[in-house]
Amino acid sequence: MNFDNQKFAHKYASIYTAVLALVLTVPLMIYVMLLLQIDEAKVKLSLERKSEDIILSMQHYDNSEKIYHFPRYKEFQAALYRNDFGTIFTTLDFKPLSFADGFHKKDDRYYLISSMPDGYYFGASYLIVSKKHTAYDIYLVAIGVMIGIIAILFVFSLWLLKNFSLPFERINNQLDAFIKDSMHEINTPLSIININADLFVNKHGGNRYISRIKSASKTLATIYNDMDYLVKQGRVEYAMVAIDMGDFIANRVKYFQEVANLKGIELKMDIERELYYKFSKTKLQRIVDNTLSNAIKYSGDKKDIKITLSQRDEGILFCVSDQGVGIKDVDMIFSRYYREDDNKGGFGIGLNIVKQIIDEEGIVLKVESELGKGSSFCYTFLNVL
Repeated sequence: MNFDNQKFAHKYASIYTAVLALVLTVPLMIYVMLLLQIDEAKVKLSLERKSEDIILSMQHYDNSEKIYHFPRYKEFQAALYRNDFGTIFTTLDFKPLSFADGFHKKDDRYYLISSMPDGYYFGASYLIVSKKHTAYDIYLVAIGVMIGIIAILFVFSLWLLKNFSLPFERINNQLDAFIKDSMHEINTPLSIININADLFVNKHGGNRYISRIKSASKTLATIYNDMDYLVKQGRVEYAMVAIDMGDFIANRVKYFQEVANLKGIELKMDIERELYYKFSKTKLQRIVDNTLSNAIKYSGDKKDIKITLSQRDEGILFCVSDQGVGIKDVDMIFSRYYREDDNKGGFGIGLNIVKQIIDEEGIVLKVESELGKGSSFCYTFLNVL
């Protein structure tokens, strides 16, 4: 029943941002690849220019000079190799992978190999010009842009969703308050009906009309308790106590026998006593009441329902078996608001509450059903005291 505006906004802002970030990743990657290609073209152009400068320097060398000062650069290295790949001169700090003409890369080294005409340039056949270069700046910019986009998207989405969800939060709070007030108003007359029905039976004896009134009030009480559990869910922490499972279930069976009597159903018990289990009484009542009320609701007239409780190696086994219409879709019956037969009434929340409880508490449930023959719900309560 609670609507957490902050939780809603953060959850869906994160999902929305993640989806948009994934969508924007493709154009960003394309943009980065283009930047890398442009960056590589710039490096290649700079190597070609330096190669031309070195060749020009060698062309201008006067043979009358005894010493040739090979050009040296801060960002570039160069080398001259003979036709047999012997070194004439080098400032390189690596060995080229090959001597094929063109643009090459080795780790973070870019280098350009140019063939030289034989007999010129000090007998060199190859000129290699190299530059150490990384694209870290491009990657940093791309990461920065992505982080910036994600941050802006998240902040904007969060702001948008908070404002978008405010009307729903107000409506939910009003609905929550209405349900609480309604349940409070229902509880009082429901208690009065039960008390006065019991007083009437004590004074004048029972009859079928009083039995129907009491049966209807107990059915309504089960629905009321389910709604009360949902309203308090997440707000109330139920105490865990050692429960005598046999006594507890026997009392609930006795409570529902009057409801079963209207259909001529006998609730047959085979219950072991003094089987203790540490559990919440409220949660256990929701499991037992919803299982019994559904068994009665979907059983045929004058059919028996068997309730068993026994000690097993793995824990305490509680089973309710009916001879009713059976279940068409076992997986769907635990979905909220799902009802296999709309004519049977109810809100379709009972078994959904049961499923929540058994999942929270680690209780194992096995459901067996056959259409036209009946169903069996068996709960295994592990970790017995």
